[in-house]
Amino acid sequence: MDVAEAVRRRYSARAFKPDPVPGELVRRLLEEAARAPSGGNLQPWRVYALAGDPLAQFKALIATAPLEAPEYDVYPPNLWEPMRTRRFVCGEDLYASIGIGREDRPARLRQLARNGGFFGAPVGLFFCLDRKVGPPQWSDVGMFMQTFMLLATERGLATCAQEYWARYPKTVGRFVNLPDDHILFSGMALGYADEDQPINQWRTRRDPFETWGELRGFD
Repeated sequence: MDVAEAVRRRYSARAFKPDPVPGELVRRLLEEAARAPSGGNLQPWRVYALAGDPLAQFKALIATAPLEAPEYDVYPPNLWEPMRTRRFVCGEDLYASIGIGREDRPARLRQLARNGGFFGAPVGLFFCLDRKVGPPQWSDVGMFMQTFMLLATERGLATCAQEYWARYPKTVGRFVNLPDDHILFSGMALGYADEDQPINQWRTRRDPFETWGELRGFD
């Protein structure tokens, strides 16, 4: 599989098989992903990967944990166009894939809560960084995560990046012993996708190039 194919195949899986992922493979993927670029080679990421008993313990803990004040806004307040519509359509397509109508708020909340179990994935990861760094280093962590997701796709694995965990910064921090001077940025589910599940059979839409890009000075 080349890089272009990995980009095309990668998607946010929300239903996983229980098949375990070897720890040596997870480590290899993380080490390879660490070749991702970072300004000044700061490598600002800090990663925790959970599987087996630790993951089961964490999921049991989060099942009864109250929501906490997020330490950053996942989306800007009063989201504007065209991003507002893009987010709306994404949500509608997701819930339509599993037959949940817009008026069925309880069912939507139950689906949202499945984030807390990493959608059944056998591996859960948390990506963190030092509180003192700025937006450039946050973007570095994003590039690290994307590189990891493409490498996972190459090896037949599926992922789902989860900023959902911004809702539980203290609970996650205590569980993984995150230093106080670090902030939780995102989680991620990792495993083998259950391709038979309808929620894994839709894909987010992409706007055409003309809506966001320009080419100048080319023949």
